[in-house]
Amino acid sequence: MRDVTPDVPAPHRRSFLKYTGALGATAAVSASLSACSSGPQSTNDTGTGGGRDRTLTAVIGYGNDGSWDPTQTASAFSMAANHHIYEGLLDTDPISREPYAALATEVPGNPDSTSWKFALRAGATFHDGKPVTADDVVFVFERILDPGTQTLAKGFFASWLKEVRKIDARNVELVLKFPFPDGLSRLTLAKIMPKHVFSRPGAWEEAIKGKAIGSGPYRQTAHHPKSNTTFEAFDGYNGPRRPAFRKMNWLTIVDAAPRVAKISGSSAGAQIADNIPYANIGQLESGGMAVAGGAGMNNLFLMFNTGHKPFDDPRVRRALHYAIDTEKMVEVALKGHGKPSTSFLDEANPSYRRARTVYAYDPDKAKALLKQAGVKGLSIEILAVNVSWIVDCLPTVKASWDAIGVRTTLSPQETTAVFTKMDQKQDYQVVAAASNPNQFGLDADLIMHYNYGPENLWMQYTRWASDPVARQLFKDMDRATREPDPAKKKTMVQDYIDVVAEQAVLYPVVHNELMTAWNPELLSGIRAQPYPGINLLQAKWA
Repeated sequence: MRDVTPDVPAPHRRSFLKYTGALGATAAVSASLSACSSGPQSTNDTGTGGGRDRTLTAVIGYGNDGSWDPTQTASAFSMAANHHIYEGLLDTDPISREPYAALATEVPGNPDSTSWKFALRAGATFHDGKPVTADDVVFVFERILDPGTQTLAKGFFASWLKEVRKIDARNVELVLKFPFPDGLSRLTLAKIMPKHVFSRPGAWEEAIKGKAIGSGPYRQTAHHPKSNTTFEAFDGYNGPRRPAFRKMNWLTIVDAAPRVAKISGSSAGAQIADNIPYANIGQLESGGMAVAGGAGMNNLFLMFNTGHKPFDDPRVRRALHYAIDTEKMVEVALKGHGKPSTSFLDEANPSYRRARTVYAYDPDKAKALLKQAGVKGLSIEILAVNVSWIVDCLPTVKASWDAIGVRTTLSPQETTAVFTKMDQKQDYQVVAAASNPNQFGLDADLIMHYNYGPENLWMQYTRWASDPVARQLFKDMDRATREPDPAKKKTMVQDYIDVVAEQAVLYPVVHNELMTAWNPELLSGIRAQPYPGINLLQAKWA
């Protein structure tokens, strides 16, 4: 995603990382919002009185206490919620990621142009009743492109978008630095926010804590960090995704057992839940629930500290990848719901090509590479996030490394603890965590820049950005971004991914499915997505 880099300042780093770079189940910002504290206080207030006006209750397996600022957040909960609260000029289908007109009246007919003009939907209003204007659009994009303001969204736009101009009250023009058709789908990442609300002093801090006012089909009615967030259909909405549920109550339940219990049995308190453990699929299906998975970029990755010898040597990094019995990991830990990585990208990605270096299980090659690097008697502590499926995978890594003579200690910790150490530049050897940049989109340029870049937060963690190979990689990535020919661009991306695979500084071990469960007797139109959260914009009561 970037030149595109997660260059977010430390105070907001966790809200950026959660469920993207380090998919975890911990809090980032925990202050509650007095401005959003009206509404039901109990997570059991589901309003299940029957009829079409009953409350839809959803269980989200991630925290709702990360940043809610759409220009800043990577929180699974708030990103999913913001898709219901806010609109971009264009938004995208949650599965195909094809753009459709949201606040704008149409998708530009010439995506290869360096000027995209948009007319705003007539009668579009924010949840406080004020009209959406071109000033609001310019306000959001100026924040994103401001060189003095560090936001996550900057990385999605700054490399290719020059400026956004107001034509008149209902028309805007986006001026591009060069033709960039992939930018159309990225416009959903620039949620249009009311200038009259968020230009006030302190308003961005309120947005981080949970204040959300958009023009989308649902308005936020209450927000209780670490508990639940509630929504109500916005009567003033006149866009393409009409709200089907009068009220919604989204519960945050990070622990797997109570999350599954909430949607189980005849007295289930919720109708849909994401992040379903593989071990519970059969139980839920036998109880009448529909369970479906989405396969995409969700992955367990290893990140090496190249400033800590011997991990500065790519042969050591490659050896440790070759040593892992990934087929066993998929069978035992993922219950068959995954695949060993054969590229940085998952196999379903449109830009996928099998990498030149594929880390098929080969302990003999691993031993030979360690010998070539002159490494013997190596001891490693794996600093890992304590996400349940990551913890399930760790014993396979330990057994595999122990088997080649690398003494391995597992150290799973809360995600906040792991990345606080990273922020503080504490020493470490290897981090095991989870990532899913698909929540931002499918285009490979975005995905790779999210992980790699000269000022990228991940590269700061790895201490690798100054390496000559890294510097050349970043140049190759920038050239690929600017390449106008789609076929040539795809090949250029695939070629530099070969370098990423060979260097294995930050690289996936397995890609796995994310499971969603719902009651098919009550809900229809549900589609399991391959990234955290849920999307109910095309769902309805059965």
